[in-house]
Amino acid sequence: MPILETIVDLAPRLRRKEISPLELTRACLDRIEKLNPSLNAFITVNAESAMEEAQAAESEIFSGRWRGPLHGIPIALKDLIDTAGTRTTAGSALFQNRAPSEDAEVVRRLRQAGAVILGKNNLHEFAYGGSSLVSFFGDVHNPRNVAHIAGGSSGGSAAAVAAGLCYAAIGTDTAGSIREPAALCGCVGIKPSYGRVSARGVIPLSWSLDHVGPLAATVGDAAIVLQAIAGYDALDVSSADVPATDYSSGLGETTKNLRVGIPRAYFYDDLDDEVRAAMGAAVAVIETLVAEVRDVQLDIPTDRTVQAAESYAYHAENVARSPELYQPETLRRIRTGEKISAAEYIQRRNELDQERRRARDFFANVDLLVTPTTPIAAPAIADLKKDPAALRPAELTLLRNTRPFNVWGLPAISVPCGFTKSGLPIGLQIAGPHWREDLVLRLAYAYEQAVNFSAK
Repeated sequence: MPILETIVDLAPRLRRKEISPLELTRACLDRIEKLNPSLNAFITVNAESAMEEAQAAESEIFSGRWRGPLHGIPIALKDLIDTAGTRTTAGSALFQNRAPSEDAEVVRRLRQAGAVILGKNNLHEFAYGGSSLVSFFGDVHNPRNVAHIAGGSSGGSAAAVAAGLCYAAIGTDTAGSIREPAALCGCVGIKPSYGRVSARGVIPLSWSLDHVGPLAATVGDAAIVLQAIAGYDALDVSSADVPATDYSSGLGETTKNLRVGIPRAYFYDDLDDEVRAAMGAAVAVIETLVAEVRDVQLDIPTDRTVQAAESYAYHAENVARSPELYQPETLRRIRTGEKISAAEYIQRRNELDQERRRARDFFANVDLLVTPTTPIAAPAIADLKKDPAALRPAELTLLRNTRPFNVWGLPAISVPCGFTKSGLPIGLQIAGPHWREDLVLRLAYAYEQAVNFSAK
């Protein structure tokens, strides 16, 4: 049985007892053992508990108590998502032995759905970067070419999915940290609307900008995982009480009535030639799938004060007490928020709220927006390491097209749309109105079916 079958394909076979969660879990653990030494996608592998969970899932399924399409499916978690009794490190020496007493809400929902938790994925330390080259546990490598970055901050999650070490993973996205590594590794990653998925029990980078969402091999798989984790959490102040729709059942609905906007200024500026060519081909395909494609103009927010201030607020006490436990580059980034005044933060936070309200207007004449996910493909690790001063500018370039959608709080997905001549993946970003993950997924699915550039 190939490891890279999709959740969509496997779920009915599990339900019919044709295959066992134990088989799937053992196959994933074997691949982790074989491939993780070169990828460094996992910090912690819970082999024993994963097999126990798989056994429990098998027992339930075999006795007719099937919980749904994630029942018995092995998945992984970015290692800043709390797991009861399992260390949650955020990729930092500061938390290298931290073992939470409770699961994050997103983990509770996954367990409720019957998912098998394989372990915790490596990441850019405290999610403060887009390369996953700054981690106490070492660099994450791209499974398409291990000499290149996997992206970040959910680099280990994207690498694990793209390499078939798990069937899906949960990441976080503050400026593009799900979509950017998904694009660089060649898998699917969706950032839902702000407040759609609970962030309770997730170590924050910036409370106002953090989003939690899935990475998976295909759009259909991402929809299944999002269905399991979406929904209101009364104990999370950022959670919104807006009902989630059935994301999977609407995937095949027509896209012929959709209007797509192309915001060429900013998002299509200074693209790598191969990315530009891939996007041209992708837009040509989308034109065949929808009612209309038109150019649109968007004013882009670029201020990073809120993120800097909130990151510093979370870390201030530990930075003062144990600065040596942070990677030097992470410490430098955190300290950029040190001098931001309360008045400036309040002003910028108010502007962020205004931006989110303004984003409603983007969809007066179009239903969705389409951009490149990243302006360039995955850089070589050696190139970023030989000049440390080049790392942050490279990350900011990689996150340029994803970050505005965090400010706006809009749902956005990255799907594979081709490869460079050297075989590095290129990603297409589709974004939609608040709470319309269903529309975003529908066009993403139609495009994926038309081109078949999936992680498989």
